[in-house]
Amino acid sequence: MNNTDIRSLYGLKYNPFLPDVPPESLFAIPGTQRFALRVQSLATQGGFALITGDPGLGKSKTLQQIAHRLEQIPDLTVGVMQRPQSKLGDFYRELGELFNVSLTPANRYGGFKALRNRWKNHCQSTSLRPVLLIDEAQQVSADCLTELRLLQSHHFDSQNLLFTILCGDNRLPERFRSAELLPLGSRIGPRLVLLPLSPEQLQNYLNFALDQAGNAQLMTDELIHTLAAHAANNLRVLNQMAAELLAAAAEQNLPRIDESLFFQLFSPTQTNPRRKRSLPA
Repeated sequence: MNNTDIRSLYGLKYNPFLPDVPPESLFAIPGTQRFALRVQSLATQGGFALITGDPGLGKSKTLQQIAHRLEQIPDLTVGVMQRPQSKLGDFYRELGELFNVSLTPANRYGGFKALRNRWKNHCQSTSLRPVLLIDEAQQVSADCLTELRLLQSHHFDSQNLLFTILCGDNRLPERFRSAELLPLGSRIGPRLVLLPLSPEQLQNYLNFALDQAGNAQLMTDELIHTLAAHAANNLRVLNQMAAELLAAAAEQNLPRIDESLFFQLFSPTQTNPRRKRSLPA
């Protein structure tokens, strides 16, 4: 049964457990709201911000939420980097495409000047700094990170021409302690460290996700409690289990999903139980 059939069967506006949830319906992980407000205020100042955490805790979705909020601000230019692993030439090329500057990778100094002039003109005309968002930023080379620091610094480091949010796993903070990247690490302002969610927080997430998708009663309270308890405090694990449950429920045409389906899918079973050996007479 495909995703469209599942949505139709359960009256869902979208599948709440797949990655393509609308940005306005994303769950705000505890602690992210204050960070998002601080980030919005920095659109007038520029600089660097950082989001880190272990895999599966919601870093990319948090960055997507922030991008959605920033895109609602009039006259604010938001660029999202797609290839963080690029070498320096392609890194410049992508920056040029994001901010509508025609660059020649062979003339890096010309690209440096063109980007800075574009950002300076934007700052002067709107009083807002352009924003660059980089997900999976642990993949960005030290050369590119250093170039980015130099690009957005102006007038003896007294002004920032750009506001950059770096988002990645826990390798990032360690990299910023190295001698090569310490100058950038010391310039990072707001930092958001995402931690594993408690079972109670995961239950809140499930209730929110189902309500936003249009069927708050799709899962029983007992199942929500069980899912949250078995998700290893990880949002990605929780969503993967919930998506599998939803697909299985649709295949069986169940009106509601309860604990029995959970145990049917995820409880270990003995396929070849050992026979008891009889004692000799």
